[in-house]
Amino acid sequence: MAKEPLKKDTAGDYSAASITVLEGLEPVRKRPGMYIGSTSAEGLHHLIWEITNNCIDEAMAGYANRMDIELLPDGLVRITDNGRGIPVDIHKQSGVSALEVVLTKLHAGGKFGGGGYKVSGGLHGVGVSVVNALSEYLKAEVHHDGQIWMQEYKRGIPQKKVAATGKTKLRGTVISFQADPTIFQELEYSWGKILDRMRQQAYLTKGVTIKIVDSRENHTPKDYTFYFDGGIKAYVKALNFKHNVKHETIFACEKEIEGADVKVEVALQYNDGYTENVLAFANNILNTEGGTHLVGFRTALTRTLNSYARAKNLLKEKDENLTGEDVREGLTAIISVKIPDPQFEGQTKGKLGNAETKAQVDKIFGDAFTIFLEEHPREAEAIVGKCVLSSQARIAARTARATILRKGALEGMTLPGKLADCSSRKAEDCELYIVEGDSAGGSAKQGRDRKFQAILPLRGKILNVERARLDKMLANNEIKNLVIAMGTNIDDQFDLAKLRYNRIIIMTDADVDGAHIRTLLLTLFFRHFPELVSTGHVYIAQPPLYQVKKGTQVKYAYADEEKSKIIKEFGGNEAEVEVVSEGDETEDETVSASAEAIADKEVAVKAKNAAKIHIQRYKGLGEMNPDQLWSTTMDPKTRIMHQVSIDDVAKANETFEMLMGGDVAPRKHFIQTYAKKVQNLDI
Repeated sequence: MAKEPLKKDTAGDYSAASITVLEGLEPVRKRPGMYIGSTSAEGLHHLIWEITNNCIDEAMAGYANRMDIELLPDGLVRITDNGRGIPVDIHKQSGVSALEVVLTKLHAGGKFGGGGYKVSGGLHGVGVSVVNALSEYLKAEVHHDGQIWMQEYKRGIPQKKVAATGKTKLRGTVISFQADPTIFQELEYSWGKILDRMRQQAYLTKGVTIKIVDSRENHTPKDYTFYFDGGIKAYVKALNFKHNVKHETIFACEKEIEGADVKVEVALQYNDGYTENVLAFANNILNTEGGTHLVGFRTALTRTLNSYARAKNLLKEKDENLTGEDVREGLTAIISVKIPDPQFEGQTKGKLGNAETKAQVDKIFGDAFTIFLEEHPREAEAIVGKCVLSSQARIAARTARATILRKGALEGMTLPGKLADCSSRKAEDCELYIVEGDSAGGSAKQGRDRKFQAILPLRGKILNVERARLDKMLANNEIKNLVIAMGTNIDDQFDLAKLRYNRIIIMTDADVDGAHIRTLLLTLFFRHFPELVSTGHVYIAQPPLYQVKKGTQVKYAYADEEKSKIIKEFGGNEAEVEVVSEGDETEDETVSASAEAIADKEVAVKAKNAAKIHIQRYKGLGEMNPDQLWSTTMDPKTRIMHQVSIDDVAKANETFEMLMGGDVAPRKHFIQTYAKKVQNLDI
């Protein structure tokens, strides 16, 4: 915490009078998912985000410039800022300290018109109180007016009144908490996830220092500090670090609207890729579904580039206008708005709804970008040239799409010949299995439930769409068959309402080729069917790696650890059994003994007769008979599936570019770094 105050804390700026109480805290422990999304790892990290959002609010208001996050032993997390400190004086409405009100009352805080904040990311005001309710233990310390004030809680219940515990020359708030193990399924915090989130916050709040320290037991001690004086301009540079950029000078603008307490920041740079990477924030909250600020940005971008291209004769009279799709190809941009009364859709704040923000972003960005293009003609020519090439490719792709996906191509009579469709026509009940090869396709077709399960075998590996334009993609038979089978069309013609299957399930072999095919398919979905992923329609099937058999007992293992556990349950010793693949042994044969036992034939025979444990390693789905495939991988009552979701769009975009893009060096570095950690690798 800083010894020097940042912004003068004048009387009435932030006191108990700034705290407004809307309702009590009781519902939180009963329905935690309503407040933090889930009780999984995502919800666990949400506790940290709620506290850090409050710290960032202090920084955005100009009262703080530092935050520390410490991961301590026994699951304790301590978060410190050098802001004004939560008020501790008596709250007239409640008759107790404002600190206790904020920590024990839902929707209590300085964000409801009481004068605490002009701009806030923590719109709902539930942050610290929800963390308190869902923590086994929480301690709040406030450094304010030369005193240290403290109060402790257990599962949201105050243990004592707020009391002064000592003198201080510092100021700020320290919140220490332990998540309640009776609430959360997962209690392990991800160092990488916290780093990614805090790096983002440091970019968006320039001039703020954020330090993260890991002091947990059984973890390597480490710390990391973020400070970016360049703000979102530095953010764009970082996002484009592994790309070949079209222009070196990064565009950036920043303007406050006087009298409206509104601030708009935009930064952008084009690279030579085909994908768009635009992140929109409102009050430092990432709006994954965009909103009015993103609409205003896109409108101004398209209009400004068309106007400039026409004025400079870079677009000929006979040429079509550039579309939004054309000007967004290869674009990396950050839009950040800070507004006093954000209207988000839902607690997750996925979409901004303030109508006036569209016009504000349109005007501020449009004017600034026009000036940038006029003052930087070389950069402007490179940007427009990139967009014109995108336009030409779009027109070619449109012609290809019109030929391939003509009207009526999605009707049942023209479905791919290899598709074994299901009998049900209720999309909400149906699922499509994308399988690898005709062999696996044959087993899947025989083992499935024909009423609601459809099978589409793929011949070999599909095209890597990270390096291909749409016209080339749609010339690929495997991709074309998949698009027609799903019924949604693709890219700007995509229509989720026409999806023929509620679940799209990728089912590939548990080997290197299977992993590669799965990655190619995920790249296709992420780049060209993002709404399928974001709405939870894409899944990955999890076939077993082993069948473990002893007499009439048969169990399946999905990992080496599970295989070892089953062998022990069957009374065997893993050192004395050998894994075999289909064809190595007959159904009645038993696994051989250890090398030492084989040296003595008599002992070997005894060991073989005693163990009677047969282990089969499945290298491909085609090795399973239809009944096995159904019971292990396709039966809704027993199967294991992973739903594909995206926690961090920017991180996912970077990963796909690294794994599937044209630049070899980052991929080589990734392979060298993680090669030794690969499990179940069959070459």
